[in-house]
Amino acid sequence: MHATRNQRTIAHAAAVEGIGYWSGQDVKVKFCPAAPSTGIVFVRTDLPGSPRIEATVANRTETPRRTTLRSGRAGVDMVEHIMATLAGLQIDNCEVRVDRPEMPGCDGSSNPFVAALSEAGVIVQKAVRARTVIDRVIRIGDRDSWIEARPCCSAATILAYEMDYGPESPIGHQSLEMVLSPETFAEELAPSRTFLLEAEAMAMKAQGLGKRASPKDLLVFGPDGPIDNELRFPDECVRHKLLDMAGDLALAGRDLIGRFSAHRSGHRLNAEMVSAVIGAEQAEEGLKRCA
Repeated sequence: MHATRNQRTIAHAAAVEGIGYWSGQDVKVKFCPAAPSTGIVFVRTDLPGSPRIEATVANRTETPRRTTLRSGRAGVDMVEHIMATLAGLQIDNCEVRVDRPEMPGCDGSSNPFVAALSEAGVIVQKAVRARTVIDRVIRIGDRDSWIEARPCCSAATILAYEMDYGPESPIGHQSLEMVLSPETFAEELAPSRTFLLEAEAMAMKAQGLGKRASPKDLLVFGPDGPIDNELRFPDECVRHKLLDMAGDLALAGRDLIGRFSAHRSGHRLNAEMVSAVIGAEQAEEGLKRCA
């Protein structure tokens, strides 16, 4: 029997300011408490009427290298680090009020969001948190890149990732498995930063992207390792992959109980897994109603 838990929100508002990596714009994010069963909702305060964008997989739109949400004409970009933080800290109901479309990159990690939300504190609410318990194997992808969900014997969300950039790469092969909890997220995943190869960074600059970001703001790998920066963990890259995975799976809007393992998976496959899990559950509920 898997134990349930109650929903949680923050006790007080909290704010984080920074620069959007892609756009180079200054942005302020304000996290606000929300009523039970609100979920995570982004609010574009810079647009007429302050449109609301629910953080669900149905509102996800495909964008290279990041997670973007859109509802009507309003969108929010690069939300995965915020979503990972809220999921990792088990903050289920929150209004995320933003004055730009792109979230702040900060230092490429979730640390600034963890610090702000931890200072705000958490309130346990009366409503029970919805959850889905994985009861079968679900696999998305192909032989080269995939993500898989399996049942596990504990009431936990277990994340595992394997990455392999090859023996000639400064990143190389890394793998890690972790039980997701507020403690493990804050200590083991939140400090890990966005990373990319020097060639990828140069290509982005050539397209006019990331003009205000430098190798000191995230991890840019040259032939000999990070440029103008130092690793926080020897396996920091795979830790950040787990962080991204936690943020993408949070688009389910519920706790996912099971073991999620991935090999060279990215935002698209992670989101497809969420859709597959939700679809399987809805199909099962439909069969029960027809029985």
